[in-house]
Amino acid sequence: MKNESARSCGLFWIFGFLFFLPLLFSAAAQGEAVTSIRLVLPPQPDPVVQKIAKVFTRQVQSRCDAAVNTQGEASLTVELVIESGIGAEGFQITDSSSGVIRIRGNDQRGLLYGVGKFLHTSSYDSRGFTSSAWRGTSAPRMPVRGIYFASHFHNYYQVAPIEEITQYIEDLSLWGVNSFMVWFGMEEFTGMGDPQAQAMIERLRVLLKAGKDLGLTASLVSVCNEGYANSPAELRAEDGTVNRPGWHTKNGPRIYNLGPELCPSKPGVLDMELGYCKEKFDAFQSLGLDYWGIWPYDSGGCTCPKCSPWGANGYLRMAEPIARAYKKAFPNGKVILSTWYFDRWGIGEWDGITARFNAEKPDWMDYLMADNFEEYPRYPLDHGVPGGLPLLNFPDISMYGQDPWGGYGANPHPGRLQQRWDQTRKILSGGFPYSEGIYEDLNKIICTQLYWDPDRPALDTVRDYAAFEFSPEAADNMTEIVKIFEKNHLRSQIDASAVTAYQLLERAETKLTPQARSGWRWRLFRVRATLDQELYRNTLNQGRQEVFQKAYEELLAITRAENAWPMLRPVLIQAVGPAQGQP
Repeated sequence: MKNESARSCGLFWIFGFLFFLPLLFSAAAQGEAVTSIRLVLPPQPDPVVQKIAKVFTRQVQSRCDAAVNTQGEASLTVELVIESGIGAEGFQITDSSSGVIRIRGNDQRGLLYGVGKFLHTSSYDSRGFTSSAWRGTSAPRMPVRGIYFASHFHNYYQVAPIEEITQYIEDLSLWGVNSFMVWFGMEEFTGMGDPQAQAMIERLRVLLKAGKDLGLTASLVSVCNEGYANSPAELRAEDGTVNRPGWHTKNGPRIYNLGPELCPSKPGVLDMELGYCKEKFDAFQSLGLDYWGIWPYDSGGCTCPKCSPWGANGYLRMAEPIARAYKKAFPNGKVILSTWYFDRWGIGEWDGITARFNAEKPDWMDYLMADNFEEYPRYPLDHGVPGGLPLLNFPDISMYGQDPWGGYGANPHPGRLQQRWDQTRKILSGGFPYSEGIYEDLNKIICTQLYWDPDRPALDTVRDYAAFEFSPEAADNMTEIVKIFEKNHLRSQIDASAVTAYQLLERAETKLTPQARSGWRWRLFRVRATLDQELYRNTLNQGRQEVFQKAYEELLAITRAENAWPMLRPVLIQAVGPAQGQP
């Protein structure tokens, strides 16, 4: 009896241990901070899954002291699985019976975005890593969720260390981006053989490969009549709008050409442009170009009588053969035809392209793109999309309302993006926000999340972003700061609320880890709050030059804008106050 009792007692403890073991693991899975995570990959993981695991590891280990490994014991286990049935690019996060958190992707991209959701809803502090409590299934509503890196003007994308930008591409991809688009500005070079052109091509290849390594698509945009810096003067396009039939001058006496653009109506130009395109196709052939964007204006265009009206004449005469050449080089590729600045100078461009595409839907393009620097073009809203084509947007998240662009730190404007979204969402299939640098990082995330879930308010994304990049405890304060930043977005309208924003930021900073406080995202918010407060003090004749100087120097360093073109290079603001000799 004694032995039997002991045996029963032992079995009780064994079964009790086995019963409670999953609960011990699930405790870590349900909100306790841990310092070790085991990542379980699918059997024989392909390179994309392995890359996703590396991104997971970097994100965690750069934000707290928790270690991530794929072998051995750990306080928390996260399993990565690819299993169809959720919907293209969708994901699901669940708890298994053994206490393991399971991130299931419908495909490679779904797994990437599931990892992103898990990371973005987890938290990081001095205790280590606290896993996300979010459970559920999610899939994107819009198929095209791109970001356009305007890689020119010696901006961040053209000059920053390549590893810095490739990591940034990884960061953005976790929010649902599925395509990255870059620009090869021919006007800077004398030809494809120019050593500087070759260096730029190699840089762009590396950037696009960073997205490809994660299973995403690569895109290149090209003006349909661009030329190299040494293009023949006798073949160049005309840019004047004064006294030209079919053109108006209310937005200026000339279109925004850079100079080397060519006229499609002059002999030999079409073959020359096709040759330029073939060189680009060859340069990116081994990598693959999934989208080819064709652009009409800014730069681009020709105002000569034979090309007018440009958007429905010379532009289309050039765009169609280029698009067909691209599809021959990349049979699975898709063409995006932009209508940027239609009817800004030219008269009847929207009417002309609509008449043509409604009469015969073009078989050489896949998407039409419509947007504007100012208000969204009314034509597709009032008359529908020409030819019934899928429509993409191209929201300006960089230039609006501030000069120089990025010259004051972070520039979030969720209210404007939400208003524009509410106006256009019903006719869109996605888009490529226009980016000149990292100072509008939050705007990129807002756009991407709107493509993912059109019904989710932009301010919800602001709160998620703040909780992840800064701290869950700081999220409410940061959301209020963003609202104030947008209220004071125009430099002429900064008021006393700038002081409130600075005070909220100081309060929020106490909630941050050392890693978050030293990160460039936080520093851009801090610079913005500092400059806004000091600009308000300037209106009271209380500005301090040393504050402007310090903010200027930090902003130059973060945005890599030391040699950028003037519209992208911060300027040193001059203080107004007694310390500067004012009464």
